[in-house]
Amino acid sequence: MDQTFLLKSTTEEKRWVLTWDAFVEELRRVSCLAAPMMVVSVTLYLLQVVSMIMAGHLSELSLSGVSMATSFTNVTGFSLLAGFSGGLETLCGQTYGAEQYKKFGSYTYCAIISLIVVSIPVSVLWTFTDRLLIAVGIDSEISTVACKYAIWLIPALFAFAILQPLLRYFQSQSLIYPILVSTCAALCFHIPLCWALVYKWELGNIGGALAIGVSYWLNVILLVLYMVFSSSCEKTRRLYWDDIFSSINKFFRFAFPSAVMICLEWWTYELVILLAGLLPDPKLQTSVLSICLATATLHYYVQYGIGAAGSTRVSNELGAGNPQAAQVAVQVVLIMSLVEVVTVSLILFFCRHIFGYAFSSEKRVVDYVAELAPLMCLSIIMEGLQAVLSGIARGCGWQHIGAFINLGAYYLVATPLAVVLCFVLHLGSRGLWMGLLIGKTVQALCFASITALTNWQKQATEAKERILGRSLLADNGLA
Repeated sequence: MDQTFLLKSTTEEKRWVLTWDAFVEELRRVSCLAAPMMVVSVTLYLLQVVSMIMAGHLSELSLSGVSMATSFTNVTGFSLLAGFSGGLETLCGQTYGAEQYKKFGSYTYCAIISLIVVSIPVSVLWTFTDRLLIAVGIDSEISTVACKYAIWLIPALFAFAILQPLLRYFQSQSLIYPILVSTCAALCFHIPLCWALVYKWELGNIGGALAIGVSYWLNVILLVLYMVFSSSCEKTRRLYWDDIFSSINKFFRFAFPSAVMICLEWWTYELVILLAGLLPDPKLQTSVLSICLATATLHYYVQYGIGAAGSTRVSNELGAGNPQAAQVAVQVVLIMSLVEVVTVSLILFFCRHIFGYAFSSEKRVVDYVAELAPLMCLSIIMEGLQAVLSGIARGCGWQHIGAFINLGAYYLVATPLAVVLCFVLHLGSRGLWMGLLIGKTVQALCFASITALTNWQKQATEAKERILGRSLLADNGLA
């Protein structure tokens, strides 16, 4: 198979020619991937939101505790697992494009085993949630509720450790509709289950945590059943234990910087919320900033869907030895992203005076949201573009570069500027948001510059070396 791939890829490199028809065909392919992936991303996000809303209606203490637990578990667990899984977007995407199905399956199983192992110390950490939160100054009652919720989220953590690699497994093969159906089915099941556990069976806020776990496991079971019984997964589902353990080193080479990329970004948002709590009138400042961040987060998952489609197309084409096709895929996803972010930003800007009523009936909250709306619109544009560019980076295997970019953009630019603008220049929440906006702009510009200056032929060669090894390429005169 390796020899076949070498001959196939060199032939396709020579005959691939960019035409308008090729561009339109790529637009169709990306659209068929991006639209379902948007729904998948938003649906997974809504699982936690539904549990938070239902638990929040129990009492103010319950809402505060569940919100704190959600932030804590996202920062210390779910973001870590989602980040590690990003390494598969490079490895699985490129090996599938190269038709190296044995390696494709090995990387997937390697990721599942690795993430389950990573989940063990994380779950132990969650049992000390109350002590950790109290140590950083959080109210003891809120910390106790948060700890209880986090402990009952542990089953969801282990399901998430399996779910994330499975999502990349299907995504890398462009098998989007199985994950679309499974995630939508899980959400439809989650809503009545959560209501029953929280209210009917009177489990309180722990019912919301249990519902998330059950829904994640349902999603996993549905995907595993499809993987086992569908003929479309026949070549990639085979299990080779020796290859799994020999793949661990290469997996973490991409998984670790990928996790750093995501965690640095998620942690910044949680830090900004904490900083908002130090402002005068913290309830207003925190409420308004939470509304803006919730809006930006929801939109981020829409753009993440486009980025995931871009990651899949770029990695598949680089793995197949088609650098020009990968370049066209980049152009298509960037155009799609730009059209979407500009459209959403314009709608939000013109509706800024009524938008706040979707979250609050208090006039001063609505007015403050309207004041921040122009900054939020610009932030949505930058956040959307960087989400797509980050997807391209994962498809190419640039996670290590992305980690350094995110470190500089968020912790050398965004956070220090946010603190200065907020507390030194007394701009309040506007200052915090301006700091984030400038950091996101720097981040997007860095990713855009690297993408624009990329030698795609070199990227295709590096993909071959990554998949087959330099020695095999040298033997065939291709290295």
